[in-house]
Parts: sequence; structure tokens; C-alpha cells
Amino acid sequence: MNAEGSTELVEVVLPGKVEPEGLRIRYGVVPVPGPGQVLVRMEATGVSFAEQQMRRGRYYDQPPFPFVPGYDLVGTVLTTGEGVDPGLAGTRVAALVKVGGWASHVLVDAADAVPVPDGIDAAEAETLILNGITAWQMLYRKARIRAGQTVVVHGANGGVGSVLVQLALAAGATVIGTASARHHDALREQGVVPVDYRAQDLAARIRELAPAAGADAVFDHVGGRGIVDSWRLLAPGGTLVSYGTASTRDDEGSKQWPVLKLLGRLWLWNALPNRRRAYFFNVWAGRALAKDRFRARLRADLTQVFAALQRGDVTPRIAGRLPLAEVADAVRLAESGTVVGKVVLNP
Repeated sequence: MNAEGSTELVEVVLPGKVEPEGLRIRYGVVPVPGPGQVLVRMEATGVSFAEQQMRRGRYYDQPPFPFVPGYDLVGTVLTTGEGVDPGLAGTRVAALVKVGGWASHVLVDAADAVPVPDGIDAAEAETLILNGITAWQMLYRKARIRAGQTVVVHGANGGVGSVLVQLALAAGATVIGTASARHHDALREQGVVPVDYRAQDLAARIRELAPAAGADAVFDHVGGRGIVDSWRLLAPGGTLVSYGTASTRDDEGSKQWPVLKLLGRLWLWNALPNRRRAYFFNVWAGRALAKDRFRARLRADLTQVFAALQRGDVTPRIAGRLPLAEVADAVRLAESGTVVGKVVLNP
């Protein structure tokens, strides 16, 4: 397919709970943007933990099968719909879409399209949309990290974790990061104090490294029983930010129950008479009730993330670049646990 000007749409369909080889390639006609929309020719999309969960039918609010996955993308605006500035055509933009990104052409609400600064590679920008927004908002809008504080980042070598680490270090914080031993040298080179997440008493090891009073913030994507240790690691006035339940990835049964159980636990902790706070971070929070405010915040924060990239505060990590037609290989690579960074798909 000629991605530059083809009239053919190529997209990846998730038909149900399937192995990566069960993903289907579907061809069709490139859609026409409606009022308020732009048509984006995708240049880079990615395989995140969200799509991995969707493949298993385990993502909290995924749409019914079949659907086109793809949480975020970078591409160039080809055409604009009614009510949209025609001058947007030719602009490279980033968009957070939750589903639909694994396609050669994607319809995006113009208000959700954030310009990508000149000089930033499409794949590099893609690695920082979902991961960058999540890290930035948790760090600054939830934990409100300041220079001189100490933070604990679980999964410090992961997609979100690696961005969290870099942003926290740039803010002047001390970072304790959990990861497997093979990533410790790389973390030390960045200035992170690494801890093996397989350590027999992980919480005790972190307490030895943290200030006597505890950590100012803990970022936990694991959930499960370990969330209790994350809460106990906090100093008075500290903040726990939970943003996932990775420990239940392969569980059977209700996909909502682990999240609801976690939310209940966080609510109970916040109701107790203590000076610590606990949040569950959802990047989509507030969109349904205040869409304009949500969009303005996302645009401002993603712009800050791209500025951090341009300053060198954040280095994008690309684990691999594969075409849409090789999506099964891309998903297997992303789920292998052997790579650092994000697997990127292109047309």
C-alpha cells in the first residue's frame, strides 16, 4: 500500500479473545471526516499494556468485540471536516483515542488532535502520548512532586515507569525504582536507585533506601496485595498513585472486580484520619463531565511532555518498529517481557 496517497484503508481487527495470530487485517475505503473531524494518515501507533489486556478481554471498559485496537497515534492531517480550519491539513498531530489507532487512516475529533513540534520523529512522539500523559499528570497533577523529594516507581523500566523516572529526576527528585536485575545498570546510569522487584521482602528493602519518614510518593501499576505495601511506604503527607492492576493480567473471571476492589481500598484509606493520600489514576477521568476542560488539560500536558523531549529531559525508548501487517509479531514482542521501550507500528 502507498501510505502517502492511497485510497485504501488498512486496519487491524481484534475479533475476540485470541492469540496474536488471531488478529485480522481488514481492507476498506478511507473514511471521510464528518463535522468537527480530521482524517489522519497514521505514521506511528503502538502496542501498550492496554491493548494487551484488550486481547485477553481484561481491559476495564473495552468495547465489545470485534473492534480496531490502538490507544494512541501520530500522523498527518490529510483532510478536514465541516467546521474545522482547512489550514490543519498537512499538520502532524498526536491523538489519544483509546481504540481505532491500529489503522492506516483514522478519523479524529479536531479538538483531540495535538500538534507535534517540528523535528520530533513520529515514532518517538508516539511513545510519549499515552505513557507521557500518564506520567506527567500523575507526577504533577496528583503527587505534585517537588525538588528534594523521594519517590518510588514500580516497574521503573516499563513504558510509563521509564518516563516517570526521567521526569522525576528532571524535577530534582530522588528516585527508587523497582525492576528486574538485568535493568539495574541502566537505571543506575540514569541516577535511579534500583531494587529487584523479586526481592524476598521488597517493601523492607525499599524502606532501607528511603528516608526514615518514608517516601513522598509511590507510583504503583501492579495492584493486588502489593498495594498495601505501597501505602505503608508513604511518609506523612505522601501520595500513593495507583494506575493499574498488572498483577491480575492473566486472571480469569470479572475484569471489573480487581479495579473495583482496588478503588474500594483506596477510598477506605482516604477516609481514615491520616495525612496520606491515595489516588487511582485514569487518564480519561473527567472527559464525560467536562470534555472541553479535559481536552485543554491533555493538550497542555502533552505539549509539556514534548517540550521535555526537546530539552533532553526524556529519551524515547523504541523497542521495535514493525508494519501493521506484522501486528502479531509486534504484539508477541511487546508481551515477551524481553524488551525495553514501546513496540511501534507503522503503515
